[in-house]
Amino acid sequence: MAEKSYKYVILGGGVAAGYGAREFVEQGLKPGELAIISKEAVAPYERPALSKAYLAPESPARLPGFHTCVGGGGDRLTPDWYTEKGIDLILNTEIVEASVANKTLKAATGVVYKYEKLIIATGATFIKLTDFGTPGADANGIYHLREVQDAAALYAAIKATPNGSAVCVGGGYIGLELAAALRLNNLNVTMVYPEPFCMPRLFVSEIAAYYEGYYKEKGIQIIKGTVATGFESNDEGHVKTVKLKDGRELKADIVIVGVGARPNTGLFKDQLTLEKGGFKVDGFFKTSAPDVYAVGDVATFPLKLYNELRRVEHVDHARKSAIQAVKAIKAAEEGKTTEEYVYLPFFYSRAFSLSWQFYGDNVGNAVVWGTDTASNTNGKFGAYWVKDGKVFGAFLEGGSAEENKALAEAARNQVPVSTIKEIAHL
Repeated sequence: MAEKSYKYVILGGGVAAGYGAREFVEQGLKPGELAIISKEAVAPYERPALSKAYLAPESPARLPGFHTCVGGGGDRLTPDWYTEKGIDLILNTEIVEASVANKTLKAATGVVYKYEKLIIATGATFIKLTDFGTPGADANGIYHLREVQDAAALYAAIKATPNGSAVCVGGGYIGLELAAALRLNNLNVTMVYPEPFCMPRLFVSEIAAYYEGYYKEKGIQIIKGTVATGFESNDEGHVKTVKLKDGRELKADIVIVGVGARPNTGLFKDQLTLEKGGFKVDGFFKTSAPDVYAVGDVATFPLKLYNELRRVEHVDHARKSAIQAVKAIKAAEEGKTTEEYVYLPFFYSRAFSLSWQFYGDNVGNAVVWGTDTASNTNGKFGAYWVKDGKVFGAFLEGGSAEENKALAEAARNQVPVSTIKEIAHL
């Protein structure tokens, strides 16, 4: 049985892997010390591009254009970069067994990879309707979006179905961003979700109403308060109808399912401590096992601002947690210390000409301003989440870089609400 040994291994080839590799190099990585093992066929890339620029009707983004680390304002790390730095980029490789005790990873090919220190960056996997036994959910023409190959298949379907009908199941990030992308490609789009309004994990009703109104003006039909209970296919096995719980049936040439994701923890679930769906880590992203770190979607970490453990699924955290883990690893090797991770939750989205950012925590009472005067041409509005007289969360649509920076500082410092003036209209 073939074996390969490395000082460091990053398991997973997503956003975190790219930023972690760059940080290793900046910390003085030597050739041959690091391997990245990924089941994907391409070098790490900025995953948010898949639901945005990749599906643009004109001049769509393609690799190598959005390899990491361009999303974080850095240089693009092409496959050649990894070669130049002496990093083994092991692609198309699925790890099927892991032993924390033996510090080994066994691939489906039979090759065993040994490591001294491991960073688990396996991310999350989309939830399928087949997981719930939804009839017909395995039909052709039903798409999920997580990897570049998923985006490529969806793009091909869009181009093969001019002026066709598309149904987006789910009203979260994926549903909203892909509904916009499909509509920009001149498809007839319907969104379906069970909640009373879109993005319920973050938005309040006043904020959601603006986006739902905007989408309707763009020609997108929105059906709330019901779910897809089944799909019908044509004789070729391609989806043609979406059946809803309320009895309605929707014509569909393309179906997008965006109903959530689950972290990929299976390889280590009986070997590492789990909490809140992820591997429990400390402020340096060390797990319960020596020399094993976990970052990004699979890490449940101390969120010091709110004195709690939390797991965060977002590209910003994936980038920053990977960098933190590498800094911690190198500092420990040199007998030095590094500061614990202090993270301000950050989320954003772009669709049509819309662009919003959110900082902090959506706890307490939401104070929304500007939605009554916002329009398609002047869409600036926002909200603050106030708890105990302090700002815990801040949201802004259509803001400038300076305004968003001010919001971040307000949420980070939990400023008294009495100090919020012009931008909040309070």
